[in-house]
Amino acid sequence: MFAGRQQILKTIISSIEDQRLHLVLYGERGIGKTSLLHMLAQAAHEARYIVVYTSCGANSNFDETFRAAAADIPLLFHSSYGPTTSEAEGGATLSDLLPSTPINPQQFSDLCTKLRGTRVLIMLDEFDRCESATFRRNIAELIKNLSDRLGRVQLLLAGVAGDLSEIVEHIPSIRRNILAIGLPRMTDAEVLQLVAQGERESGLTFEPAASKLVVSVAQGSPYIASLLSHHAALAALDDERTSVLAQDVAYAVDQAVEEFENRIARLSRSQVDALMEGGRAEDLALAGRVALSLNGAFAEKDLVATGEADEARARSIMKLLKDNDLIRPADLARPEAKTVSFVEEGLPTYFWISWTQKTLAAAPPQSPRTAAGSAG
Repeated sequence: MFAGRQQILKTIISSIEDQRLHLVLYGERGIGKTSLLHMLAQAAHEARYIVVYTSCGANSNFDETFRAAAADIPLLFHSSYGPTTSEAEGGATLSDLLPSTPINPQQFSDLCTKLRGTRVLIMLDEFDRCESATFRRNIAELIKNLSDRLGRVQLLLAGVAGDLSEIVEHIPSIRRNILAIGLPRMTDAEVLQLVAQGERESGLTFEPAASKLVVSVAQGSPYIASLLSHHAALAALDDERTSVLAQDVAYAVDQAVEEFENRIARLSRSQVDALMEGGRAEDLALAGRVALSLNGAFAEKDLVATGEADEARARSIMKLLKDNDLIRPADLARPEAKTVSFVEEGLPTYFWISWTQKTLAAAPPQSPRTAAGSAG
């Protein structure tokens, strides 16, 4: 079901295999980072790598994370233990060599230098969720140690945005050992490929107008494209059709608006609704679409660059957003910078999809579920 991203996958694989770099993959939520990690993990498994995948949380710590990683690496790959030793035959792992006290980056990297006959890829997904500065510093220290020793273990951090600068600032010398890749939004062709994958798996057919509408509304987001396709397919099936029409996608947009609306804080929602009802819906939609196209951070000049707003209108939109506390500096360490982001990550999508809902000419289909609810 994976679509697109072929060139990025090739770049990542080349940097891991040929350059022995550590990777930082960043981008907005819903852009497909985790899906890309799963594809990379599959390719690594096929290349006989040991792959360790961990989803970080707010309270992630170094000892717990890398003790678990060590438990996934068989002891038979340790230079001091052959495959016929009793420990290896008994299923022991590197974790059995660790002390009972909390481990540090030096201890884990020392252990990694003993590996032979394999390569290990440790993926830390949702790295931005970790709130511990100590954990981030330890990761930076580990990257430095592994790079200095040309170890067989490489790290891939996903989900980070401003975190790369924090790591590099702690140990500037690791910059040359890290490849940072910002995951872009999907192209129209890739979104169409995503729809085509769903057609093949489900046995449904999206009419050209339906596919075109999915592409237009999704704005390169694989999450939104999948969400719309899912709801549109259900609408067609409820109408006992295997052909998905543009009106089904319009119905899907209604469902998506409701979902995103429920993800926004109540105070923000009432404030936004008042602005939209007050005639600023199109301005909010433009700001939302620009933010989505630029991975969340945008400036006044980006509104002008669309060709849909002159400098006066762009300035008015930015003032509207600021006066209503809907935006903040994109770089909190440099509040004087002109680049901003929305205070809630769901706002730009909500603005854009709500505006799309208002401008769609096709009426949403009346599914059996909806009809039953209306009859009641």
